[in-house]
Formats: sequence, C-alpha cells, structure tokens
Amino acid sequence: MSLLLRSVTTVDGDVVDVRCDGGTVAEVAPVLIPGPDDEVHELAGSHLLPAPAEPHAHLDKALTSHRAPNRTGDLAGAIEAIRTIAAGFTHEDLVDRATRAAHEYLANGTTAIRTHADLGAHTGLRHVRALLEVRDALAGLVDVQVVALCSAPWSPGEAEANARLLEEACDLGVDLVGGAPHMWPDRAAGLDLSFGVAQRRGLPLDLHTDETLDPTAQGLLHLAQRVRATGFGPGVTASHCVSLGVHPLEVARATAAEVAAAGVGVVALPQTNLYLQGRESTVATPRGLTAVRALLDAGAVLGAGGDNLRDPFNPMGRADACEAASLLVTSGHLSTREAWDAVSAGARRCMGLPVPAAAPGSVAEFLVVRAESLDAAVAGAGTDRLVVSRGRVVASTQVQRVFPGRVVAQS
Repeated sequence: MSLLLRSVTTVDGDVVDVRCDGGTVAEVAPVLIPGPDDEVHELAGSHLLPAPAEPHAHLDKALTSHRAPNRTGDLAGAIEAIRTIAAGFTHEDLVDRATRAAHEYLANGTTAIRTHADLGAHTGLRHVRALLEVRDALAGLVDVQVVALCSAPWSPGEAEANARLLEEACDLGVDLVGGAPHMWPDRAAGLDLSFGVAQRRGLPLDLHTDETLDPTAQGLLHLAQRVRATGFGPGVTASHCVSLGVHPLEVARATAAEVAAAGVGVVALPQTNLYLQGRESTVATPRGLTAVRALLDAGAVLGAGGDNLRDPFNPMGRADACEAASLLVTSGHLSTREAWDAVSAGARRCMGLPVPAAAPGSVAEFLVVRAESLDAAVAGAGTDRLVVSRGRVVASTQVQRVFPGRVVAQS
C-alpha cells in the first residue's frame, strides 16, 4: 500500500501531493490521483517538514529530574546529582525510561535518535547494555544509534578501567565511540583514548567538546586538526562546543573554517547549555551557545538537538525538535528555515543519515504539522501532527481546544 499526502505545503512554500511507496518518495506533483491501494491523507493547511532527528540524547538519564534535583543548577551540580542516583538504575529502569523517552520523541516527529550511554567506574557497562536492547527493540520504528560515552576518570586507576570498558562496549556492538575530553584532568589523554579506539575499531566518533564558557578552551580546534592530520574517515561529530560562542570573532571564524575543512559536524544543544552555562555571571549572562552563525558561514555542518530530557542536566524538555529549533531562532538569531535545517538536515548529516525532501527518490521521513506558516509550524504552534517514517504513518496527534459551550478544532 502506498501513502498519499495531499495538498501539503513544503518548506519551499509549494503546495503539492506526495506519494510514498516502499520507504521512498515515489511521486510529487500539484495533483496526484488516488489509486486503489493508496492510504490517503487530506492535509490542506499543513506543512510537510523533513523529519527531525535527535543527534544528541541521553536516554539513560531521561526522566529523572524528580529523583535528584540539581542543587547548584550548573554542570558540576548535574554530574553530582546523577552520580547520587546512578547506582540505583536497574537494567529494567534504564530500558523503561529510555523506551518511554524514545516514544515521546517519535510522537513529536523525531524518527532517528543518537543517544549517549554512560560508561565508567560508576556504571560499568550497565547503561550500554540497556540502550543496545532499546535500540534493537525499536528497530523498524525509530532508528537509534548508541554512543559509548567514556566518562572522565576521577583517578589513574579509573582511567585504565574506562579504557578497558570502552573496548568492551565496542565488542558489545555500540554504533559510535564517545567521550568528554574537556572533562579530563589531561585533555589530550582524553582525546587520545576516544580517538584511538575509534580509529582501531573503524567506528564514527562523537565527542562532548568544550562544554564550558572558558574562552581559552580549544578542544574543537584540536579535534579538527587531528581529523585532518590523520585522515580519519568514519565520521566525526563535536557536540556542545560552547566555548566557541565566547571566542573573539576572528578566532571563532578561524576555528569554524578548520572544522568545515575537516568535515567535522557540530551539534548545538541550546536547551541544556542555556540552562547549565553562565550561572556565575550575575549580569550580562552569556548565552551558553556555540557560534552557530560562524559555523554556518564557514560551511560547516551544523546540527542541533535537545540533549537532556527532564533530568538533572535539564529539568525541562519536551522531546520536541520544535523546542530546539525555536531556541536557535530566539537565542542563536537563525532564521526559521536555518533552525529547522539544523534539527533535520544538519542533524541527519551529523548522524550519517540521508536527508528527506519532497522529491522523487528521497527517503520518506516527514513531519506534517497543521499550521498557517513555517514560523508557526516550527514554533510548535500547530499541535496536530502526522509522523511519517519509511513511507508509513507511525504516529499522529490531534488536539481539540475546549471553550465554554463549544469545542473548537485546533487549526
């Protein structure tokens, strides 16, 4: 059976019919005649958006903010809070919360998720095993990529244990190698470990990078230089990169050019970074956001995501790419189209996934939002949604607003 989406408005403003068949777009035209095997959806007044992807999640931490509040509100407080409860995470708890979070993302239109799985002395491989189980269970519904996130060591012995655990996580079948070199006492050693394992294993690399407002932090530059020097090929993503936003403009532009030349994708994470960063500043608080404009101007791949979902690192979050995109508009000063590109096309490029488009031959991954404009759709003002993955409807949301004496359909 084919899927026929009628009278949808594309991101370019064209009103078309789109027929999807076998996971790809088969036809696009102003009018298509429904066939006997078509599942038809009349969607006049709705926008057809490339489905978003979440390029940086922590499904193992999701939905725990009520268990351990972040008492200081900053990154150190979040790490302390999560470590107080991590020992109590059973396999069943991890799988349950991660699955519920993934379903929230899917209901809002996200059809692919890259999640980091904590790995270290305080977790062992427990988080990795749980998220691999979730990945496999959701196959065919949501594309889940699991990153082995090698924690920063608190002692020399822990550094050796983390290196061993990272190798074991690769044996278990993680999709990417991760880490947070800027959190290590020896940042070069942290980069060497994750980069070296990724090279030996032939796996892509996704690093938490410069999650700090320290204007001297140059982890992103060093990563890009390492990629160019080694010719590393499987794909590299740098997430957060907050310090780039406080570098002098000429420094930020030079780093962005190096990043673009190296082919390193950068993932901006406005919700969590705006929440955690800048709390030491009582006036003129910095935005806690990477230099999105400099990166785009340099031609670098810019993705964006939600990061943490109602946990000590961010007690908010609704698993909705519209939230991240709208924050890129309001705090990053991107256009609405640029912001949606970051959470859809840019995020998918960082994840090594094809980019959907209303064009024959494209992958059929779309979010349909009933809204009067692209601005309203991306703002999340249109709450009626249809989620298309692999050419079939996998989720839908319809909303009615009730006023005294009558029911008004969401428009």
